[in-house]
Amino acid sequence: MKLAIMQPYIFPYLGYFQLINAADKFVILDDVNFIMRGWINRNRILVNGKEHLFSVPVAKATQNRIISECEIADDKWGLKFLKTLELSYKRAPNFITSFEVINSILAQSETNLSKWLTFQLKAICKYLDIKTEIVETSRINNNRRLKAQDKIIDICKQEGADLYINAIGGKELYDDNVFRSNNIKLKFIKTIPEKYKQFNSDFVPFLSIIDVMMFNNKNDIRNLLNKYELI
Repeated sequence: MKLAIMQPYIFPYLGYFQLINAADKFVILDDVNFIMRGWINRNRILVNGKEHLFSVPVAKATQNRIISECEIADDKWGLKFLKTLELSYKRAPNFITSFEVINSILAQSETNLSKWLTFQLKAICKYLDIKTEIVETSRINNNRRLKAQDKIIDICKQEGADLYINAIGGKELYDDNVFRSNNIKLKFIKTIPEKYKQFNSDFVPFLSIIDVMMFNNKNDIRNLLNKYELI
């Protein structure tokens, strides 16, 4: 069984969904500390041809809190964000369909950050026809005492995984020999960069999946999901 594990991110970039799509099961790592100025509650979209950082406000945000214990601070942030999306992408070829999906996500009243992030990941996966099972560590695993590689290996064992796939950015964090000694193969997913037309601007890579959805139809995105290497 192919397993992938990652912290929950808000409207993450295409590579995050490539990772989900490459696995049989995806575990959302929400029983670890919240990361300030990371990608859990922040990402980037295109505004006036340039990258623009957006974020969901988190109440009493601190790196001493577990992600699953964090709460969204402002229930009006979604309305403001939708307005920004409309102004920025209303001329995009796939605006209407994408806007409906995002609007349905932002309409949810859930205030627990992890539960809301899980909901939006599942909603986008449903739109993209990604069938991978998605679960949260806070609900299925009881190993908060473990850290880093030991925690990942323990989750793999609990889930019965024989192949663990991680984002390429974590290559320096894991020891292939340790995984092999636990009868688990270790692979890293590397996105093959693909450009698509963003209005008449120079291409800005690695933006939120929102940008990908605005400029590409579902079939195009399905093709992009397979543009990666496992190394």
